[in-house]
Amino acid sequence: MTNAGSPGRIAVLGASADRSKFGNKCVRAYLHAGWEVVPVNPRGGEIEGLEVATSLGVIEGELDRVSVYLPPKVSLAAIPEIAAAGAETFFNPGSANEEVLAAAEAAGVDARPECSIVAIGLSPGQFP
Repeated sequence: MTNAGSPGRIAVLGASADRSKFGNKCVRAYLHAGWEVVPVNPRGGEIEGLEVATSLGVIEGELDRVSVYLPPKVSLAAIPEIAAAGAETFFNPGSANEEVLAAAEAAGVDARPECSIVAIGLSPGQFP
């Protein structure tokens, strides 16, 4: 469920506290664009001042998007959890390959093999 005035709610799989990594740039880009952001990393903790969910399965409420910044083998293993989220999913460069995309399609995932930051009209380079 999105907040009033928010463009949507996104979970970032592979979110990172390291500001040089794309999993962090995505968190910052979507925050900048006004989205409600849920960083997801099995280590938990805090990223960019946000509490980190340890998996998609622990997130309460609806998601509009899932952005995946995981290696293909890890992305493949996460397909059932991603499918259960029922959200539009971006498999960012490096997180997808033919096997991942085929598995996502077979699981009914609305999968896009493209950069989720660019999809909202921003560039990863804007978030050094």
